[in-house]
Amino acid sequence: MTDWIGGTFTSDVGWEHLERLVDIGDRMAGGAGEREGLTATRDALDKLGARNAHVDEFDVQGWVRSSSGVDTPDESVDTTALPRSPAGTATGRLVDCGDGLPDDFDADLDGAVVVVSSTVPDHYDRFIHRREKYYRAVEAGASAFVFRNHTPGCLAPTGSVGTDDSPLGPVPAVGVSKEAGTRLCRRHAGDEVTVRVDCATPEATSGVVRADIGPDTDRAVYLTSHVDAHDVAEGAVDNAAGTATVLEVVRALRARDAPLDRRVRVVCFGAEEVGLRGSKREADLVDPDAVQAVVNCDGVCRGRTLQCYTNGFDALEVAVNDVADRFDHPISVRPTPHPHSDHWPFVARGIPGLLVSSEGDERGRGWGHTRADTLDKLERRTLREGAILLAPLVAALADADRIDRRSPDAVAADLERADLAEGMRATGAWPFGSGGSF
Repeated sequence: MTDWIGGTFTSDVGWEHLERLVDIGDRMAGGAGEREGLTATRDALDKLGARNAHVDEFDVQGWVRSSSGVDTPDESVDTTALPRSPAGTATGRLVDCGDGLPDDFDADLDGAVVVVSSTVPDHYDRFIHRREKYYRAVEAGASAFVFRNHTPGCLAPTGSVGTDDSPLGPVPAVGVSKEAGTRLCRRHAGDEVTVRVDCATPEATSGVVRADIGPDTDRAVYLTSHVDAHDVAEGAVDNAAGTATVLEVVRALRARDAPLDRRVRVVCFGAEEVGLRGSKREADLVDPDAVQAVVNCDGVCRGRTLQCYTNGFDALEVAVNDVADRFDHPISVRPTPHPHSDHWPFVARGIPGLLVSSEGDERGRGWGHTRADTLDKLERRTLREGAILLAPLVAALADADRIDRRSPDAVAADLERADLAEGMRATGAWPFGSGGSF
């Protein structure tokens, strides 16, 4: 009954796919590398014996990087343009808005080039997403946005801007390293500087990989990840490791002696890094009653301890804790909502959704969204251990009775209590009406 565990701990299925994805290089949404990654994932699922493995394509706003920079009176600072920044230049006085907390934008920022940190201080009670900082700066009248890394190492951060309704942001946006940003603010605060972004914004195509294992039941557990990555690095942690883990879990589920009671649908999304485009489309296409639960793998190999956001679904918290107890292995459980990965469009519709990541030593994204997100940061044993825990979790959800849905009103109320609603509204990411309903 436990042979599958030994098989998983010696398997290279996941790791080999991880290497396959990172060796593609640039997997930016809508680009050739993303298409190659989607095709490779489809083929790997087919080889594992999954049924009807295929790629379903859809249109997205393309974005192709060229050059960018911040020009001051006496130097030009290297930057990384933020995807879906518009092309163009903007000149204004440089204003350091610190950590980019909401109150930091209560200043005269009309026409300013605003600099904000990529983190929030320990005393602040919630995470503030990059896009919230960007759109608060835009609302305050900024002419350009400079996103300063909080982590040392001369690494400029990336991350998209734009909304569903307006995929390209309204003002130029760039990322700078902690060192460059600190020097920029020390030497040029109040000076007139110019932010420039050169990029192309073609029509493009992304896709979603789908495949099934287990019995052909009407309702399915969705096992998901995203294949795309930012173009500045290999995207090893974010999120080749998540897709590799999905494949290793599929292999383990098929190797277990106990058959699944319910179908497991494997869905690997494109275009996550540009506003969850693939998963939003998928959540719109499905009948909510046909989805038993979503188990989404994003950032699973940063550390050896899995971290699970259960998004207010008590049954998911119970299932995670049961697996941790059965295997006498720690899993960190967070019941709070986490609206920033591919489980979220499902959760917003009341579908039980679990985000599986992992605890890391770094604050914030760590190496993620920088050119240092490379394979050497990961270990085979971490991927294998994660799969050994996630396979029985997926199986338990597949074997469970129907898990209670939540109303969109209840999900919206959770976001209000967690002080996340205001930021989602600021970025155009609030999926509910004013009363909390679709």
